[in-house]
Amino acid sequence: MNVNKKLSHVEFLNREYNISHLSYEREMAFFNSIKEGNPEEAARLFKPFNSEDMGRLSDDSLRNLKYHLIITVAFITRYCIEGGMEMEAAYNLSDIYIRSIDKCRTEEEINLLHHEVVDDYAQRMNIIRKQNRYPKAVTICLDYIYDNLHRKISLEKLAETVSLSPAYLSKLFHKETGMTVSGYITKKRIEAAANMLKFSDYSCLEISEYLCFSSESHFIQVFKKQTGYTPKTYREKFFRSKV
Repeated sequence: MNVNKKLSHVEFLNREYNISHLSYEREMAFFNSIKEGNPEEAARLFKPFNSEDMGRLSDDSLRNLKYHLIITVAFITRYCIEGGMEMEAAYNLSDIYIRSIDKCRTEEEINLLHHEVVDDYAQRMNIIRKQNRYPKAVTICLDYIYDNLHRKISLEKLAETVSLSPAYLSKLFHKETGMTVSGYITKKRIEAAANMLKFSDYSCLEISEYLCFSSESHFIQVFKKQTGYTPKTYREKFFRSKV
């Protein structure tokens, strides 16, 4: 494919038919308003996808809207992570919305979902901004935990990662999060397990092994204690649900 030739052709057509894209400054201001947790500003800067400023990514109008919304979700997700949203939470939310986009069958559904995505992320960031931010060492530990839920995680390894003693890190982590390191890891593993039960076909045994529980029975016991449901009941109630 001759990309330069196609690029020149597109630029010519855009000039001829007065087609443009959103200004860079306005686009960045929009994403920053979400990152800063400002729903009112995000709503003010919001541009619907049927705007004349929207570029064409597909000749199929519905697919074009889907592509634009998926890109928007990807950008918002990364801005929110940079703004302090937990990485795992941000990506899980992104996955949920992208699956919802895929199921849309009309342009009206896409436009309604577009509004929902923007407001949801902005409201969540507003809550995060009102909370205290963690010290760098704790933030590094949180990211490490998110990235290694499928591996054994020890306090010693976390302490080594942030160059602190295990005893000091344990006290700091508990002070900042209100949870022990092991309690936090378990909580995040159960959250990950809940998503796998909702959005995948993995068995209870496969999930328990993937998330490093000592046994399937232990996983079931902990899951029920944390959620109030057994994994089987949870999947029956929430499979493919956004709840």
